[in-house]
Formats: sequence, C-alpha cells, structure tokens
Amino acid sequence: MKKLSQKAVVGFLKAFSHLPFWAIYILSDFFYLIIYHVIGYRKKVVYTNLGNAFPEKNEKEIEQIAKNYYHHLCDLSLESIKLHHISYKELDKRLTFTGFDKINEYFKQGKSIILWGMHYNNWEWNSSIQRHIHHQLVMIFNPVRNNQEMEKFILGMRERFGGTSIPVHHSARTAMQFNRNERPGMLWLAADQTPFQTSQYWTTFLNQETPFFRGPDKIAHKTNQPIFFIYFQKTGRGKYHSDLIELFSEPAKEDPETIMMTYIEVVERIIKNKPDYWLWSHRRWKHKRSDDVSLTERMDVTEYLPKEFKNL
Repeated sequence: MKKLSQKAVVGFLKAFSHLPFWAIYILSDFFYLIIYHVIGYRKKVVYTNLGNAFPEKNEKEIEQIAKNYYHHLCDLSLESIKLHHISYKELDKRLTFTGFDKINEYFKQGKSIILWGMHYNNWEWNSSIQRHIHHQLVMIFNPVRNNQEMEKFILGMRERFGGTSIPVHHSARTAMQFNRNERPGMLWLAADQTPFQTSQYWTTFLNQETPFFRGPDKIAHKTNQPIFFIYFQKTGRGKYHSDLIELFSEPAKEDPETIMMTYIEVVERIIKNKPDYWLWSHRRWKHKRSDDVSLTERMDVTEYLPKEFKNL
C-alpha cells in the first residue's frame, strides 16, 4: 500500500509538470497563502534562523524577508517539478549561463573540475548545465529515505540532460576516478546544508556556530582539480542567470582550510546580499557543538575572493 501511494504521488507530479508556467504561478500564489498564513509551515524554524542570522534587523524587516522567502519557496517547489517536462527552448529562455570559456579550456587540457554550489534560488535547474559543457557532470545527492519512487523521480528529473547522480558517500571516490578517466568530469556539490552530526569542523557562519562537511576542499587539494563556484541569481519570476566563477586554479597549492573558508565567505556574502532566496526552512542549526570539538575562527580570505564577490 505504501509503495502504491508513493507511485500515485509521483504520477501526480509527472502530470503536474505539464502545466504551463502561468498556471504554476497561480497555484504558487495560492499555496503561499496556505503554507504561510494557514499552516504556518516551519514558521518557528524560519523566524528563528532569520533572527539569529540578522540580529541587526528589526521585526518588520525579518517578517518581510520571511514572507519573501515563503513566496520563493512555493515558486521553487513548483518550478522544480516543472523541470521534469520543460522543453529545452523554454528552459533556455528562463535560464542563461556565463563562464564556460575557462571551463572549456580545462576540458581541452584534460582536467576535471569541482563545481561548488549552494541551496540558493532554483538550484535544481542547474542540472541542465550538462547541455552546455563537454565535461561529464556528476551531481552529488543525499538519498531519499524510505521512498524509492520519489528518489527515482528526482534523479530522473536531474539526469534528463545527461548528467549522472552519485550518493554523497561516494563523492571522494568518484572525484578520484574522474581524475584518471579519459573524459574529464565536473563534480557538482553543495556544502551549505547540515552535515552529519559527527562533523568535527565548526566555525561561525551567519552569527552562529555552524558545522560544515569538509569533503570538497580536501578532494580539491588532493586531486588539484580547479574549483569553480556557480553563482545563481534570480532575474525575474521563473528566470535565472548562472555565472561559473573560478575560485582556485591550483588548489593543491592552498591549505584546505583556506579553500573551505573561502567557500563559506562566498556563501555568506551571497546570503547577506539577498537573503530571500536561501533555504531558511531547513534546520541548519539543529546540531550543537560538543565540548570536545573546537570552534575554528573565521579567517580573512578577502585576497582569495573573485571580484564578483568582493563587492557583495
């Protein structure tokens, strides 16, 4: 019975993905009223996260960010479902890219690269990047618990453009393999969400003690694969622009902690610049640092920041 209900939900989502955008946004506005004003979905989490992240803002400012976030969350959820059926022509009108020149140069040199991202704006649409690059896109994901049908739907949606999905616990092995393969790979992952509770790397992020997953910086340092950051900006409702910006051309020459701190600095600046589009309903700070784990002090990494982020 459980599997049948899961299949029914996935079938509904597939049918929903055929709706035109004008209908999707009418539904999104309706869902906002229900989720924010009626159900109050994770309101306590959102307001607590925002209040702790922006202690300098007053209640009215926090409330406005929260409302903007819930509007965005509804759009994000329905736009992500739409990715299952959106045509290439429609997608190209709504999502543009820059920054491929340097990435293509690395492909000609036979170099794999690491693409760092974050859960910001509609990150799911970036899976279509495979259509524009020569590298083999490898997307890291956390498996969906106890729902294989939903996982198949999500992975199928992401992989329809030619990319490959790899569970997070295989990311290091995959990076090493692509470092030796004939076809260079692009390992795309995000490290801005909650890691395992046993994480030993804690620092201050958005005014709070925060754990981070230390895998990506160590992988880059060991393989010397150039690191890029995908800066995803909203240009209108259902319209986005992605800029692929190089952070480190030779990460083996840098200390892994410097790499990690640079990523954290970039993510924090993006969020502070336009906070509406980050995933505030996620329980990012549900874990508390134990006494036997040290808190790493934030370092000044301004000199490592590309110009696109220095002015944020």
